[in-house]
Amino acid sequence: MKILNLYAGIGGNRKKWGGEKHNITNVEWDEDVAQVLREEFPNDEVVVRDAHEYLKENFEDFDFIWASPPCPSHSRVRKNSAVARGQNKPVYPDMKLWQEILFLKGYFDGEWVVENVKSWYDPLIKPQESGQHYFWSSFAIPKIDLKTREHDGGVEKLQKHKGFDVSDYTFENKSKEKVLRNCVHPKLGKKILQACGKTKQGNLVSFGKTEV
Repeated sequence: MKILNLYAGIGGNRKKWGGEKHNITNVEWDEDVAQVLREEFPNDEVVVRDAHEYLKENFEDFDFIWASPPCPSHSRVRKNSAVARGQNKPVYPDMKLWQEILFLKGYFDGEWVVENVKSWYDPLIKPQESGQHYFWSSFAIPKIDLKTREHDGGVEKLQKHKGFDVSDYTFENKSKEKVLRNCVHPKLGKKILQACGKTKQGNLVSFGKTEV
């Protein structure tokens, strides 16, 4: 498949997709983060651009699209912890999330999935839930229980948990811990691409709960 991976970060969801069967384009706006993508996945195309606009201009060129739009303005955890304690200010929910879901649903003929955190408000479009995430998708998302997110474990535990070593990288716009926390778990990304493959083969089944 020709795959478009939007808001790619360091490529957590992409890590276990393999490189032989698929032609993968990763879009990431942060140049420092994009450098990790280039070195982790040398056969992929890496585009440093605004993913929201890239989707609108290029969606017809792909068979499968994954999007993980920025999540802080939607986050239940951010609102109930950091905002409640006065560490962060309230912000408007970023409506690009809903624009992309509707755009893909209305205009894209291929398979697609949009991933985000569980929101502090009732979702405007009903999601599927898996692995502590919300998903909106053209196919059934498998139920995956990740035993821990390690978000409070520090950089070393996050690197081990996500399977990336960023110790030699410098990120000007965010901390290493935040880069790793933003990274979708590779096992979750793999399971979802496999579910898409079953849909494309006309073989969609009812998924049970899988622990990883």
